[in-house]
Amino acid sequence: MSSTRRLVTCLPRTTTLHARAAFHASAPAYVNVGDSVPNVEVLHENSPGNKVNLATELVGNGLIIGVPAAFTINQALTNLNNHSMKAWASALDPSNASGIRFLADPTGEFTRALDLAFDGGAVFGGARSKRYALVIEDGKVKQVHVEPDNTGVDVSTAEKVLKDW
Repeated sequence: MSSTRRLVTCLPRTTTLHARAAFHASAPAYVNVGDSVPNVEVLHENSPGNKVNLATELVGNGLIIGVPAAFTINQALTNLNNHSMKAWASALDPSNASGIRFLADPTGEFTRALDLAFDGGAVFGGARSKRYALVIEDGKVKQVHVEPDNTGVDVSTAEKVLKDW
């Protein structure tokens, strides 16, 4: 009995978050159906001075799409978040006719409020948003489509997101 006791006292009393997460079997705790759109005024549209709060501006039905990087890895790393989103909007919707709003989350606060951030340091140089699509109805999340590997394009494709919308 004393040898068992010594063995137990030699083991670390705490484990790092990383080690615990590697053996954790429960599902991720990110945004769920029924959750409200985060009420934070941290997103930027075209410039840092134009802050947007989706909880108050997204009225009725809509989609919130999150991507790890607006352009390629090199462009995302060399440009500020706001400039990347503005350039992406100019490339995809130069006349602003689509009704799509391209919003930057430069601090990642909106992404963290949804619990959809991941450590993308090895590829993207820092924390990034997982690739996701949220269907919003009357300010509440109706559908959640989050890529299980954070960056792939499978469960968040337009075909899969819009089929039940």
